[in-house]
Amino acid sequence: MNPSSSAGEERGATGGSSSSGSGAGSCCLGAEGGADPRGAGAAAAAALEEPAAAGQKEKEEALEEKLRDLTFRKQVSYRKAISRTGLQHLAPAHPLGLPVANGPAKEPRATLDWSENAVNGEHLWLETNVSGDLCYLGEENCQVRFAKSALRRKCAVCKIVVHTACIEQLEKINFRCKPTFREGGSRSPRENFVRHHWVHRRRQEGKCKQCGKGFQQKFSFHSKEIVAISCSWCKQAFHNKVTCFMLHHIEEPCSLGAHAAVIVPPTWIIKVKKPQNSLKASNRKKKRTSFKRKASKRGTEETKGRPFVIKPISSPLMKPLLVFVNPKSGGNQGTKVLQMFMWYLNPRQVFDLSQEGPKDALEMYRKVPNLRILACGGDGTVGWILSILDELQLSPQPPVGVLPLGTGNDLARTLNWGGGYTDEPVSKILCQVEDGTIVQLDRWNLHVERNPDLPPEELEDGVCKLPLNVFNNYFSLGFDAHVTLEFHESREANPEKFNSRFRNKMFYAGAAFSDFLQRSSRDLSKHVKVVCDGTDLTPKIQDLKFQCIVFLNIPRYCAGTMPWGNPGDHHDFEPQRHDDGYIEVIGFTMASLAALQVGGHGERLHQCREVMLLTYKSIPMQVDGEPCRLAPAMIRISLRNQANMVQKSKRRTSMPLLNDIHQVQAADLRRVSAPPGSFTIPQSVPDRLRIRVNKISLQDYEGLHYDKDKLREASIPLGILVVRGDCDLETCRMYIDRLQEDLQSVSSGSQRVHYQDQETSFPRALSAQRLSPRWCFLDATSADRFYRIDRSQEHLHFVMEISHDEIFILDPDMVVSQQAGTPPGMPDLVVEQASGLSDWWNPALRKRMLSDSGMITPHYEDSDLKDFSHSRVLQSPVSSEDHAILQAVLTGDLMKLMESYKNGGSLLIQGPGHCSLLHYAAKTGNGDIVKYILDHGPAELLDMADSETGETALHKAACQRNRAVCQLLVDAGASLRQTDSKGKTPQERAQQAGDPDLAAYLESRQNYKIIGHEDLETAV
Repeated sequence: MNPSSSAGEERGATGGSSSSGSGAGSCCLGAEGGADPRGAGAAAAAALEEPAAAGQKEKEEALEEKLRDLTFRKQVSYRKAISRTGLQHLAPAHPLGLPVANGPAKEPRATLDWSENAVNGEHLWLETNVSGDLCYLGEENCQVRFAKSALRRKCAVCKIVVHTACIEQLEKINFRCKPTFREGGSRSPRENFVRHHWVHRRRQEGKCKQCGKGFQQKFSFHSKEIVAISCSWCKQAFHNKVTCFMLHHIEEPCSLGAHAAVIVPPTWIIKVKKPQNSLKASNRKKKRTSFKRKASKRGTEETKGRPFVIKPISSPLMKPLLVFVNPKSGGNQGTKVLQMFMWYLNPRQVFDLSQEGPKDALEMYRKVPNLRILACGGDGTVGWILSILDELQLSPQPPVGVLPLGTGNDLARTLNWGGGYTDEPVSKILCQVEDGTIVQLDRWNLHVERNPDLPPEELEDGVCKLPLNVFNNYFSLGFDAHVTLEFHESREANPEKFNSRFRNKMFYAGAAFSDFLQRSSRDLSKHVKVVCDGTDLTPKIQDLKFQCIVFLNIPRYCAGTMPWGNPGDHHDFEPQRHDDGYIEVIGFTMASLAALQVGGHGERLHQCREVMLLTYKSIPMQVDGEPCRLAPAMIRISLRNQANMVQKSKRRTSMPLLNDIHQVQAADLRRVSAPPGSFTIPQSVPDRLRIRVNKISLQDYEGLHYDKDKLREASIPLGILVVRGDCDLETCRMYIDRLQEDLQSVSSGSQRVHYQDQETSFPRALSAQRLSPRWCFLDATSADRFYRIDRSQEHLHFVMEISHDEIFILDPDMVVSQQAGTPPGMPDLVVEQASGLSDWWNPALRKRMLSDSGMITPHYEDSDLKDFSHSRVLQSPVSSEDHAILQAVLTGDLMKLMESYKNGGSLLIQGPGHCSLLHYAAKTGNGDIVKYILDHGPAELLDMADSETGETALHKAACQRNRAVCQLLVDAGASLRQTDSKGKTPQERAQQAGDPDLAAYLESRQNYKIIGHEDLETAV
């Protein structure tokens, strides 16, 4: 191969592998060219690149004939076209002309790499012995073309086959698999679409997308001719002819095919670089000299962080799917299923549960809207995933579908998924998960304690706790649990004998027959006590001599039987449901157990919400198929919660999506069954977000970041922003800096601005301290704690992804003013408002920051407001609602006050003696009335003076020695230094009234406020 053509191949492959969402996609066209290196001649290249030759009929005919014979030449030109696209923002860039290598010869990767060293477009090689598949490199480039029995491997993702010895050569020509993520280092705008990943095929089913004809393959068992070019994403295929596959197909966006709604595009999955110097490391006081490892519950954020983040683009038409496969379930079918899902989906949304549990994957995908989960395994696999969802507290909880691979699969039968997987096409399963309806499944707690009726010396052998403390299907004791326990112990001892579903069922049958002959559970009724919702069922259980008792949550039991049956005209019981909050209690004799297999049912005992079960000897029990022998115990069964599940619909109701919502407008709507006029695109991202910005000190963060509620209370508000719905954190940082500058211009010296906190109903002081240049954003959406976001990754995060109506930022240089000495047990101080700023944060006056203009301007919602210095004047009651409000305050009727205020009454009215409503409420000592007026009245009422005595509401409360009202007023920001007409402060009034404790409290708050002012002036 001459150097020029080789370089052209590598350039084409690299350019294709760097394309958006298809990364390796376009490069595949060049990889197959290794079958004929002579194709690097200039004939095909000149034919495709010379526009002058296109106008001559003779040359066109000659060109067409040449292209039929010289397939490789055509593909070289395709690679050249791909290289010109320059789409290199998804896949990592590698030096041209050099093979991709990470050190010495490495083993072919068979599992996904989730580490920082993950390479985009890396193949997942599986050993294969399928005959008829030639090496993808072709005869000319194949390294072992003369060996008849060389080992071969097949990529599970793009389905190409190469010899193990040829993998290195495949890397040299830079033929990559379809990309699964994008690099996070690029700051180019994120594309919302994916490009095709074209691969040559020597065998292809179906018809050509262009001409509609089939792929003729006469005697093609060992055919070396490339007959088709297909996309690994959307599965579209074209004839390997210029009349079918054209150059524009290389650059066009890929629709992702019929399963676009459930595929996680590679543009959503971003690999981020680990920050070199974290904020915590830069604030360490000194290095520790001890070599002992310091134990810490919290750990470090460096070890907690993952190199991959999911950044979805919200769309109501999308239902992204996470697939969890248990390869060991049901005769080890899971391995085959795992490979098929990797072919149809993005491999990074398919997880092997034998490698790691589902927790990390669910945590990573927790912010993906409309997420659905498919559990491929037995009922135990489903229960495992549901327990992790409970632990993570995802809201809303994603619904879980079931692909049954286990032995019993009773939950799968209940949800219409069948009793086992029988090689049904994976494409059909994906459609069923997408179209399935969401239903609820009751989940029940099992609380186990030692039997209090037995002394410790009478406790027999057995375990002290059940294998699971939550069940979804059933909990049983007696005969069936004994058989299951024997099966479980035998499988643990000889797992190689239990690799077939049929063989497993045969063992069950043999164990059941053996236990029937031994009658090991005949005395069960003598050793149990069952109480359901206060009703003791023990006498009935002993009379009928049940050998098995089942607490059933779903209709199916024991591999598909229905033990509850249909109550019909039996008015004491209702038909069984899995979402009604009731559990069915059923008893079985040996005869009724045998009748189950021919349509019989057990003895219906009760439908209840709570069960108390006492056992007086060691009894075999099973929880959702997990058996044990439990020592005498007291077991309480109660409803835990309801899980969302996907129930298989009887027929397909939806249509395959062509692409993501943001690109579907440009797609060919003729492929959609709905009329084009009725195809509307709902808006899922809000135009504007109103976000409150809160500041947190490093001291509070390090001490409280595992207590989200306390850390939220310790935060100090900065102000409110209005930003675009798709604003990222990098842009939001500029707006926060501008907001801080504007607040500094409004608030100066000891003056502090307040706003009304809707959560606490009290005004909170806005921070007057400038932000340091080292502040960073905090992610408050995690279930367990707050996490810092590295500044270099702010462009990867949207505001709506880390906040729910408020943003938290961490300022490492923030001075904590609370160190001035807050009295124990008292709420945090709100510094007194300066005159002239009382209306600045009034509900009628808001500061808004418009993200599109970048300017902060005051916005007046009340046209009657003239300026900041204007103060309101009390008026006499004029309307019936005003009189009703006054009467409600005088009589202490809170409900009447609330109703009258909602009907239009005013809180700025005066009563006899020219006092405000707050004066009357403080004097009478009604704390609820005072709190309501503080929450809904104007700020002027707080320090308004009585026209006769000059007393404020705090003076009135202090004179009456009402401590609770005084604390409410002080917390709301009432002045402690304002004097009445006789020159007395509220503290002096409390002293005169004979309450030294109240006077001491008011004095301490006054001193604290002075210290707070001095600290603020120093900090600013």
